[in-house]
Amino acid sequence: MLHKGVPCARVCARACACARGGFMSTLPPTPAPVSQPRRIRRLEPAALAGVMSRDVAIFGRYWKATTFSSIVQPTIYLLAFGLGFGSLLPHLAGIKYVQYVATGVVATAVLFSSAFPGMFNTFIRWQFQRTYDAVLAAPVDVEELITAEILWISIRAGVYGMAPLVVGFAFGLEPTWGMLLVPLIGFVTGFGFAGFGVTVAAVAKTIDNFNYITSAVLTPMFLVAGTFFPVSQLPSVLQTIAKINPLYHCVQLVRDACFDQLGSGDLLNAAVLIVFAVLMWRLAIWRLGKRLID
Repeated sequence: MLHKGVPCARVCARACACARGGFMSTLPPTPAPVSQPRRIRRLEPAALAGVMSRDVAIFGRYWKATTFSSIVQPTIYLLAFGLGFGSLLPHLAGIKYVQYVATGVVATAVLFSSAFPGMFNTFIRWQFQRTYDAVLAAPVDVEELITAEILWISIRAGVYGMAPLVVGFAFGLEPTWGMLLVPLIGFVTGFGFAGFGVTVAAVAKTIDNFNYITSAVLTPMFLVAGTFFPVSQLPSVLQTIAKINPLYHCVQLVRDACFDQLGSGDLLNAAVLIVFAVLMWRLAIWRLGKRLID
């Protein structure tokens, strides 16, 4: 109760003093807020290794079927075009035609073993199996998840890209030191096309939509890449389109490496592949990240 003539401020001060000496003094001190552990890097190696180790374990169950399809299909192209057209056109650009095709089909093997897993595996694990929801419940973010998936696919693509060269050895293709660069070229190219596949999976409404990409994008891409014939034989418009194609630069880089013809012009080929890989990687993270978070 306030007494007449006693200022309110004095009454409040007395109340605060009583509170300090009374029941307020019995309350435990408020604990200091615990700071959350700060992420040291943007991409944690432990998170990437965790996701990739899961991919490796699952790959051990179906590696035979995946390896069969990734190796046999480009090999059929090599045998059909190399031996079929090779009987009509023994040499092209100063080398045997079957060897010309063998070095070009490397890009086809890389394309098939990266773009298709990027599309189908991503869509199935995301939409049907809900695998990504379970992975994101662990201390793994979207960027690490997608990066690890693309890394694993591109490593496989770099290995599978060697298959046409092994077949080419049976037809007179001589091993060279430059062929040691082929897995690296396949890895960078596969990284870009794996990111492309993940991006397509993120925007596709159904799995049947992949038929449009396969027929209208991927098939023309590997046919007009200098795999089976020089792009210089094409009309000028198609030549320009072909040189924008990342697969064309993969073919040129692999062919120059295999025949020890690497030069300054291959720096442009390598730069195009690296830019394509980084662009597709960031685009895949952006598109699939929005779908996973929403």
